[in-house]
Amino acid sequence: MNNKKALKLTQAALVGAMYFVLTWIANACGLASGAVQLRLSEALCVLPYFMPAAIPGLFVGCLITNLSMGSVIWDTLFGSLATLIGAFVASKIKNKWLVPLPTVLSNTVVVPIVILLCYTPGVKSLGVYATITAGVFAGEALSAYLLGMVLLLALDKHKGLFTKNR
Repeated sequence: MNNKKALKLTQAALVGAMYFVLTWIANACGLASGAVQLRLSEALCVLPYFMPAAIPGLFVGCLITNLSMGSVIWDTLFGSLATLIGAFVASKIKNKWLVPLPTVLSNTVVVPIVILLCYTPGVKSLGVYATITAGVFAGEALSAYLLGMVLLLALDKHKGLFTKNR
C-alpha cells in the first residue's frame, strides 16, 4: 500500500472512530436517538470540505454506531445513507458557509420518515410527522450547522494540513 492510500485509509478510520465516540457521548446524555437528536458527531460532517477520505469515514462511523446502538436495520441503513449523501454533497461545495447544509437537509428528509415508519407503528399523522421533522431539523441545525461551522472555521485556519487544493 502506498503512502497516499495509507493516509486516506487512516483519515477515514479516524473520522469514523471520532463519529462513534462523539455519538456515544451524546447517547450517554440521551441525545443520540429519537425524534429529537443532538448527535455531536454530526459536526464532523464538515470534514469532507477538507478531505475526501472523511466521506467513507462518516458513513462507516455512522453505520457502526447505529448498529452498536441497537437501531433497527432500516434506521441503520437509511440513516447512514443520509449521512453519506450529506457528506458527499458537502465535499462538492466551495462556499464554506454552505458546507453543513447538505447534512442538515439529507437527515431532515430521511430520518423523520425512518422514525415514523420504524419506531411509531400505526401512528401516521401529518402532525406527528411535522413534529418529528422539526425535532430532527433542530438537532441537525445545532449539531451539523452550529457546531460544524465552529469546527470548520477552526480547521480552515490550518487547511493546508489537509489539502493543497483549497
